[in-house]
Amino acid sequence: MKSRTRWFFLVALFVVQGLAISRVALPAGGYHLIAKKVLGGEGSWDYLTCDSAARRLYISRGTHVMVVDADSLEVVGDIPNTEGVHGIALAPEFGRGFVSDGRSNTVTIFDLKTLQTLGTVPTGNGPDAIIYDPASKRVFTFNGHGGDSTAIDAAAGTVAGTIALGGKPEFAVADGKGRIYNNLEDKSTVVEIDSHKLVVTNRWPLAPCEGPSGMAMDAERRRLFIGCDNKMMAVMDADSGKALATPAIGNGVDANGFDSAAGLAFSSNGDGTLTVVHEDSPDKFSVVENVQTQRGARTMALDAKTHKVYLVTAEFGPVPAPTSEHPHPRPAMKPGTFTLLVFGN
Repeated sequence: MKSRTRWFFLVALFVVQGLAISRVALPAGGYHLIAKKVLGGEGSWDYLTCDSAARRLYISRGTHVMVVDADSLEVVGDIPNTEGVHGIALAPEFGRGFVSDGRSNTVTIFDLKTLQTLGTVPTGNGPDAIIYDPASKRVFTFNGHGGDSTAIDAAAGTVAGTIALGGKPEFAVADGKGRIYNNLEDKSTVVEIDSHKLVVTNRWPLAPCEGPSGMAMDAERRRLFIGCDNKMMAVMDADSGKALATPAIGNGVDANGFDSAAGLAFSSNGDGTLTVVHEDSPDKFSVVENVQTQRGARTMALDAKTHKVYLVTAEFGPVPAPTSEHPHPRPAMKPGTFTLLVFGN
């Protein structure tokens, strides 16, 4: 090997090793409660979205979006009139945020700096999950009652098209290269979508996973992490749809996250646990710990800057007796007890 070639080889090897070291530089376990803030206020909740750069946390509250400072945990704003809000997507390059209004079948567009509403866009029936795809510059809603997805031009604020999904969609992720992945809850299937052509390009079964909900992605290694109702996290190859692993998680998962710096996947579970799974290699995954959180803390947001995990929950009354109309009733939230939990290691 010539000296110059050897030099380039050694530099390349050093870079690769450095990247590998940086991937595991953060501790894998030891997550614990580092802050707890009672926010109170009216409304139930669903998805949380963290804007790591602007240090804001967006929390859906049924009819409005609560905006919290990600560091001080103080409420810094509110976005009203978002009926049946489920999720919040952010498009920083356009200075806009987008809220899925599940009951009014619309998306509310707001200004990221002022939080002022800029307008609304019609969607399909029952928009739930919502994401921004930087490759196509479009926002996608996943319409739970309509079984389809509405694509919205983020710059123009207009509908770009509708994609039939063939099932009840839950959460989705974008890989940044023009592919979107979405769970079909009632089919236990993942659909792959071309975000430019607005067509479904693949359908992959998730068995033995049942009732998929949350989803996160390791975009570098092309791995999907999917929360399943039967207490497992399905890990899937995003290019082939191959099932790779099903590490055990807590009960009642509704959200997942992935920390690329630490190689950790998270599952927030309604039974009051946060499952932490380490990506040991591209094809091996192990449960690091199940952290005790609080009952009902089933949705989460990950702060890419501080590596903290945000969860929300509340205190609840007794479970009502089942009826024919409500065979699986939920307990009522006690007024003023809505709480933000922050976990870190």
